[in-house]
Amino acid sequence: MSDVQARIADEVKSNDVLLFMKGTPGFPQCGFSAVTVQILSHLGVKFKAVNVLEDPEIREGIKTYSNWPTIPQLYVKGEFVGGCDIIKEMFEQEELVPFLEQHGVTLETA
Repeated sequence: MSDVQARIADEVKSNDVLLFMKGTPGFPQCGFSAVTVQILSHLGVKFKAVNVLEDPEIREGIKTYSNWPTIPQLYVKGEFVGGCDIIKEMFEQEELVPFLEQHGVTLETA
C-alpha cells in the first residue's frame, strides 16, 4: 500500500462520516460537492471534510482507493457510500436517513 493510500485508509477508519470533496463545507469548489454538503447539513450529520484540491496525491489516490472516478466521495463508518448522484438519490428516495441510522450515525436535526 502506498503512503497516500495508507493516509486515506487512516482517514476513512478514523472518522464516522467522511467526505472527500472539492473545497470546504463553507466554500465548496464544485456544484456536486456543494449539493452533497447541503444534504448532509440539512440532515444534521456531523462529518469531516477533506479538501482534495489542497493535495493532488489525495485527489488522485481517493479515486484508486474507492475504484470510483469522481469526487465528492462519502464514507460512513469505513464504508464507501457513493458520490453526489447516489447521495442525492438516497436522500430523495428517503433511504439516506435510515442508512445513516443503521450505521449508528447521530442526526442532529431540530
